[in-house]
Amino acid sequence: MELQRAVELRRAISAGAEAERAVRRYGALEETEWKAEALGRNQLDIISMAETTMMPEEIELEMAKIQRLREVLVRRESELRFMMDDIQLCKDIMNLKKELQSLVAIPEKEKTKMEKQREDELIQKIHRLVQKRDFLVDDAEVERLRQPSRKEGRTSSKQAHHC
Repeated sequence: MELQRAVELRRAISAGAEAERAVRRYGALEETEWKAEALGRNQLDIISMAETTMMPEEIELEMAKIQRLREVLVRRESELRFMMDDIQLCKDIMNLKKELQSLVAIPEKEKTKMEKQREDELIQKIHRLVQKRDFLVDDAEVERLRQPSRKEGRTSSKQAHHC
């Protein structure tokens, strides 16, 4: 059915091409000379974008829909990147805490100078990572609040994941 419609449309265009020279169309259909033999197929099988039945208003509406979808996808990508960063920071914090616990378990009198330095170093690293995660969570929360009408059932990013 669609092919038949395209064939009929192609015939109508071919028959009225000379009369319609003054009519402006999308693309350069009137200026294109198809070499069907060179392509190895019948000229009626060639379907061009110039033959679309969409009106300019419909095209604009479709483009607006695509733009909204793009914005949603970009926002979702950003959320997923935040979640990945948050998960990685939490893993790093947990690994450092485990190492710190093993050092804290050693009685203070028995610790070497290196173990005491490593303990201080671990505390500083954990502190920096916690600050980094807090900043990331706050930034994600601000971004979430800035977005227009989000689903109410969605969990706040501060509640989404705890280390």
